[in-house]
Amino acid sequence: MSTELPDRLSNDPKSPFFNEDILKRDIGIRFNGVEKTNVEEYCVSEGWIRVAAGNAKDRAGRPMTLKLKGKVEPYFRTAE
Repeated sequence: MSTELPDRLSNDPKSPFFNEDILKRDIGIRFNGVEKTNVEEYCVSEGWIRVAAGNAKDRAGRPMTLKLKGKVEPYFRTAE
């Protein structure tokens, strides 16, 4: 298994950026120097994360998200 995280990753199984093998590991996201625990998707090269907007849901029942821009630092919390 690769020890590097991809540039873009999503936890939505319908997304083309979903990767179950990587998501099985404990991933942390630091956004602008602050640890975030509610990240739905991130992109390092474009500098954004998507976070859930409270308990709001869209028509399909998925959480509504907000796109926040800043410095994104994904990392594995534990060694393999």
